Amino acid sequence: MPQISQILETYASQFFWLLIVFGLLYFGIGRAMLPRIEATVDARDSKIAGDLAAAEKARAEAGDLEGAWQADLTQTRAAAQAEAQKAKAKAQKDADARLSKADAEIAAKTADAEAAIAKARAKALGGIDAVAADAAQDIVAKVSGIKVTPAQAAQAVKTVLANG
Repeated sequence: MPQISQILETYASQFFWLLIVFGLLYFGIGRAMLPRIEATVDARDSKIAGDLAAAEKARAEAGDLEGAWQADLTQTRAAAQAEAQKAKAKAQKDADARLSKADAEIAAKTADAEAAIAKARAKALGGIDAVAADAAQDIVAKVSGIKVTPAQAAQAVKTVLANG
């Protein structure tokens, strides 16, 4: 069998070329491509690390800004509440002043009205004496037929009112 005897010669040359191709591939990939791949991976890793550091720095700055904003907000709220309290106190003071002024005006009008009523009552009571004296004079004249003078009738009314 001639094929079996050629196997060793054929395979030996093929094994030789196989070793040469694998050697070229090993050195070609290991020396030329691998450093580029490693450089790309290192660049990507450093870029990711830089981005993470920038993001952490931005987060820290945002936290600081938020803290400052919260402090400003708290201060602004306190100032607004103080202004509201001042405005409320001023409004209460103004309302109290207007209320006391209105009370004084009402008290003055009430005093004037009471004085007018007292004056009208005194006038009415003064007129009652005269009317009562006239009525007493007429009643005495009609009932008994006696003529009474206005002075006598006024004296009788004063006596009755004084005892009464």
